[in-house]
Amino acid sequence: MAVKMIKIAISSIAFLLALSSVGSNTINFQSLSVHELAYTTHEIDTSHSTQLPRNFIYKKHQMTLELVHRDKMSTHGKKTYWHLFKEQLIRDSKRVAGLHRQLKNSSSRSFSYQLHDFGSAIVSGVEEGIGEYFVKIGIGSPPVDQYMVVDTGSDVTWVQCKPCTQCYNQADPIFDPAGSASFTRISCGSVACGLLDQAGKCGSGQCQYEVTYEDGSYTKGTLALENLKFGSTEVQNVAIGCGHHNLGLFAWASGLLGLGGGVMSLVGQLGSQTGGAFGYFLASPGSGSDGSLVFGRDAGIPTGAIWVPLLRNPLNHSFYYVGLVGLGVGGVRVVVPEEVFQLSEYGDGGAILDTGTAVTRLPVRAYETLREAFVNSTIGFPRADSVSLFDTCYDLSGFGTVGVPTISFFFSNGPELTLPAKNYLIPVDVHGTFCLAFAPSDSGLSIVGNIQQKGIQVSFDTVNGLAGFGPDTC
Repeated sequence: MAVKMIKIAISSIAFLLALSSVGSNTINFQSLSVHELAYTTHEIDTSHSTQLPRNFIYKKHQMTLELVHRDKMSTHGKKTYWHLFKEQLIRDSKRVAGLHRQLKNSSSRSFSYQLHDFGSAIVSGVEEGIGEYFVKIGIGSPPVDQYMVVDTGSDVTWVQCKPCTQCYNQADPIFDPAGSASFTRISCGSVACGLLDQAGKCGSGQCQYEVTYEDGSYTKGTLALENLKFGSTEVQNVAIGCGHHNLGLFAWASGLLGLGGGVMSLVGQLGSQTGGAFGYFLASPGSGSDGSLVFGRDAGIPTGAIWVPLLRNPLNHSFYYVGLVGLGVGGVRVVVPEEVFQLSEYGDGGAILDTGTAVTRLPVRAYETLREAFVNSTIGFPRADSVSLFDTCYDLSGFGTVGVPTISFFFSNGPELTLPAKNYLIPVDVHGTFCLAFAPSDSGLSIVGNIQQKGIQVSFDTVNGLAGFGPDTC
């Protein structure tokens, strides 16, 4: 073992010396622990129960719940890191293809009560199905705990309901509205029914909703007002879908929590009661830290964040567009015209933040420029074959800690976000193969995925039209 560790240390020194010969004095680098990331994920125990401890943690006027990472939420026993990673990439490709279709076909389309800042726990999702992250909330009176997909690209919040004409399997018992004293069906002529995309349909005097997702999954049912409970905070009269016809791979989740930018999303319905603010922190695998979802200005707006403007797509209000204008490698901005990232008046292009996409996608021109600059700054890395959608991979099996060039996003009005090294050079197997975690997109749409967002407190101030990236405050 001692001989092996000495070999790794010598290899790392040799790598850093190679970098110095290519002008590292003009390039910004940060450390990446190859050994820690590559060799602690040989086999992941996913056999834990889906029942989370009910331990509450109070911090700075916010409440969070204990979290379990996505890879520990499955009931399928032990799986290798590579097995789980391949499944994630398959989901990812479906998500991105669906987003492109949705935006291509886009067409355009509250409630009042006092609310304190509240929060709940984000749990990374399981191997198959829609959604990468989940949260447990209480639905109804008395509240019944249900795991819900968290999606910043969707507006309608819904849950599978009895009687269920067509339902998929879920972990929790299916919600029975007959057992809730606060469940109230919404009439066809109500304001809420008119706010649904393409307006809600009418059935027996009750408002009917229908949502179709990227992979063809769908939910249909009745729109209703219901109470939701986030930890110890109850939110009354939230318009949600009570799904009686549901089809798709939503893993074991009971439904979906819509956190998009539209008026029917949970964020839109809460409105001024939360100051139009919410935020989330996505934990990295193996980090041992918790992820969380918080609402309210005190909880969702951290100090020390950099703030970038939110843009509005005139044809689709669900997605959170940011003013991305450029990319940097090693502290140097690469040559990509700002027009490549621009959101047009017709709703084309632009850059969105998305919790449901894993790998950041960039227009081909931007990706190729980023890749070329990164490769030119890493000539000391031994190259490896391409893996899945990643075409820039390295064999770092002989290294312990390496220095990698920084990668940054540049936003309009000047802010720069430099990513942690483990957010863009990631292990793809247990043998020491690492790949650049970006991919090209034939579409003009840029998507900042959840791999690049991990370990960063992402906040939204919808009142002032800003998105923030700051240190973990969860």
